[in-house]
Amino acid sequence: MDCITTIQKAIQYMEENLLEDISYHDAAKQVYMSSYHFHRTFSMITGITASEYIRNRRLSMAGQEIIMSDAKIIDLAYKYGYDSPESFTKAFSRFHGISPSAAKRSGVQLKLYNRLILKIIMEGGKIMNYKVVEGVPFKLIAKIEQFRNEIVNDGENRDVPDFWKRCGEEGVFDELRKHSVSDDIYGACAPVSKESEYFEYGIGMLYDGSAVPDGCRVWEVKPTTWAVFSCNGESEDCIGETWDKIFKDFLPGSDYVMLDDTDFELYPAQSDGELFCEIWIPVSKKN
Repeated sequence: MDCITTIQKAIQYMEENLLEDISYHDAAKQVYMSSYHFHRTFSMITGITASEYIRNRRLSMAGQEIIMSDAKIIDLAYKYGYDSPESFTKAFSRFHGISPSAAKRSGVQLKLYNRLILKIIMEGGKIMNYKVVEGVPFKLIAKIEQFRNEIVNDGENRDVPDFWKRCGEEGVFDELRKHSVSDDIYGACAPVSKESEYFEYGIGMLYDGSAVPDGCRVWEVKPTTWAVFSCNGESEDCIGETWDKIFKDFLPGSDYVMLDDTDFELYPAQSDGELFCEIWIPVSKKN
């Protein structure tokens, strides 16, 4: 199943259960993906997180019901998944720009958020360079932290860049080099489990097998087939732009699917002036 079909199936599930107590974790289970991988795939393809989609659809439906029925605000709050009339009123006002009580008056303007239907629109040929590499297992000596799934594709969130900055300020890179066979630096991502709300991100180097320093761990990367993409640019912005192309151009149009396993950014110690880093994603041939 390709990523577009997978996400459309998840949308179908969410639409059929909007009035139930569901979250993006439940949608991820329906398409057999980890919460992290589903969250990233959904937001990359649609430009919105699954949590935001569910919330927007519910509030849109609540707006229509307010003006078409005599339902009480407290009943609507519980019907559309809120713990109290106060939390519902706050979310409703933020979405529609008007309170639920004011929305009952004739002639007010509300916002409609329609069901999302994914379509592949051909706009002309695009060239995207990539290479496929058959990998062997390897180990990283890494500094690892956990981050909430919700920060993925949040352009304003700085948690991961701040993690890189702290590692530089605290001398982590110098410590890693003492236990590495190369000066190449890896930024590795891995989903923790299908139920977890967090993912692990590690900054590491190729491990030489020596004693593991305090505060670090060994990250084992399985042998797999890798699709490799160059991120060319002068800033980290090129990473997000490349991920966008991977999900919108490469995965829908190629014979590969992305596996739910470790992916990483590789920052070579030696590279030409244009290369910022490489993105390596685990893939397999579509059935």
